[in-house]
Amino acid sequence: VQLQASGGGLVQAGGSLRLSCAASGRTFSFYEMGWFRQAPGKEREFVSAITWSGTSTSYSDSVKGRFTISRENAKNTVYLQMNSLKPEDTAAYYCAAKPLDRLTYDTWGQGTQVTVSS
Repeated sequence: VQLQASGGGLVQAGGSLRLSCAASGRTFSFYEMGWFRQAPGKEREFVSAITWSGTSTSYSDSVKGRFTISRENAKNTVYLQMNSLKPEDTAAYYCAAKPLDRLTYDTWGQGTQVTVSS
């Protein structure tokens, strides 16, 4: 599967953005999907994940209650709705795919930059 992330941009603190990740190639529904982010000088960190069926989601503590992950398997797309954005959310955001028979994410999209101004 190939992944293409989009939707990043510059937003003021308190604002919202919705990231999208479009998948192509192998059957999208066979993958758990995740979002990760990496700020300058920091390691990449987990943000959120959603199971292949969309019935189970998980979030890092830093975004819980503000971000919502969702997916539309018919459109081969996963979304990350980000509300109440904070300057510390500034980072490059990456989507990733984990096959159902694997323990790790093995396919990554290119990053989309999110910048939150104070």
